[in-house]
Amino acid sequence: MKTLKTLQSLSGLGRVLSKIAFVFSVIGACGCIAGIISLSFAESELIKLSGVTLHGLISEHIGADVKSIIAALSAWIIACAGEAVVAKFAELYFKNEQGAGTPFTLAGAAELMRLGILAIAVPVVCAAAGSIVRGIVAAIISAEKAADISIFGDSGNFALGMMFIVASLLCRYGAELAEGGNAK
Repeated sequence: MKTLKTLQSLSGLGRVLSKIAFVFSVIGACGCIAGIISLSFAESELIKLSGVTLHGLISEHIGADVKSIIAALSAWIIACAGEAVVAKFAELYFKNEQGAGTPFTLAGAAELMRLGILAIAVPVVCAAAGSIVRGIVAAIISAEKAADISIFGDSGNFALGMMFIVASLLCRYGAELAEGGNAK
């Protein structure tokens, strides 16, 4: 029973970390929206510090025009929203697992399988959708060149998703063994 207690503790930690990831994803999306709004005023003389405009600082430091950065931020909103979705599904899994008291249930295994598939699929779909939105926004606002801000990085989403899928199969096997033992 010591191992089950450890699993439940890790499940609680997973639930807390999922909540934190969800909050950070929402904050990231809101930050992108705030960035788009503030950058919309960047080329005007409204935001000026010691004779230097915000537009001048951004263009000089990043090497991209403000409109390109706005287009990139619009894509990042989609990426943050996707991460929020995955984090919420993870939180739901951990909550239900804690409620069941064991990861070895058929319902929990199915939920973990769904989480694994989402952890793989959502970032890929969001990257594709973000690239499309970025291109559309760049065309609408006539951005000069694309800002070098990629939303499809080398994160561990694929590996994490595969680990969830493998773990779901192990949990399903444990649930089937437990049901078979109870039937005997």
